[in-house]
Amino acid sequence: MSQQMIEVFNQKTILVTGGTGSFGQNFIKFLLNNSEAKKIIVFSRDESKQFEMQKEINDSRMRFFIGDVRDLERLKRAFYNVDIVVHAAALKHVPALEYNPFEAVKTNILGTQNVINAALDAKVEKVLLISTDKAAHPINLYGSTKLCAEKLFVSGNSYSSGETKFSCVRYGNVIGSRGSVVHTLLKNKNIDTVYVTDIEMTRFWIDFDQALQLVTFAIENMQGGEIFIPKIPSMRLIDLFDTISPNSEKKIIGIRPGEKLHETLLTKDEARHSVELDKYFVILPEQLDLDRENYLSGILKTAKKLDKDFYHSSDNNKDWMSKDTLIGIINKIKL
Repeated sequence: MSQQMIEVFNQKTILVTGGTGSFGQNFIKFLLNNSEAKKIIVFSRDESKQFEMQKEINDSRMRFFIGDVRDLERLKRAFYNVDIVVHAAALKHVPALEYNPFEAVKTNILGTQNVINAALDAKVEKVLLISTDKAAHPINLYGSTKLCAEKLFVSGNSYSSGETKFSCVRYGNVIGSRGSVVHTLLKNKNIDTVYVTDIEMTRFWIDFDQALQLVTFAIENMQGGEIFIPKIPSMRLIDLFDTISPNSEKKIIGIRPGEKLHETLLTKDEARHSVELDKYFVILPEQLDLDRENYLSGILKTAKKLDKDFYHSSDNNKDWMSKDTLIGIINKIKL
């Protein structure tokens, strides 16, 4: 991304829940390099990752808070005098959450409710939820909890009287994120066998630069209640495996519990109240009492309405990632 200073963060105190995760660490490094943020707070429950992060990043603007989004009182203390919150903390491992559903609800739903309540009490200016394509037409518990988190965030604006704005971003698989299929394959390039769930399976793919651009765009332009979705490419998983592990045997094992063959970023029902920009789709909040004409007078004034039957899934995507593009992205990844 450009090294030009991004004004929306200047002299702001920014807190990132789940700040030691893959997105959190990349976003915080981006803030340190591209903004004149006054203070950046890492909020997470993993003291070991915080310790490693402190050793790697030596900047006087950094603060580290140990805490869990399940703990409302700790969030209230952490949000004191915070201007912007990016809520990235979540339990995300699909099979694990199928077998630990109560834990998924406690963190992804009740934890999100706590973030909203703490932000309202602290009068935080802007709060952005990091969501996932699995929240659109969810079939697994993880996607269902993230859909619920999105609904809570959108409706959170009803409680704020405009003082605190809540919005979301929703995107697909991040190439190279810790624990992802790409990260695992890159660490085991010479593996004899890779296991493919289905030869036709497709996914949306986004790199960290695109994710950071999306989050910045959302924070700059959010009015409260939107879900911002990037236009990102799709790729079949078998093509990804062939690119990263070309010499490995591919063994088809079938779809696992809670998996889809294809993912969706924008459903047909959502498209009725969504608009299209050059690089993004924006789902507008249909349940909030908005002055639509005034609402669309800013960045969305150039937006186009979507066709009534439009939907955006990883198999009907017009943008497909080539193997050369994927190689260019993974060559930048530091393991």
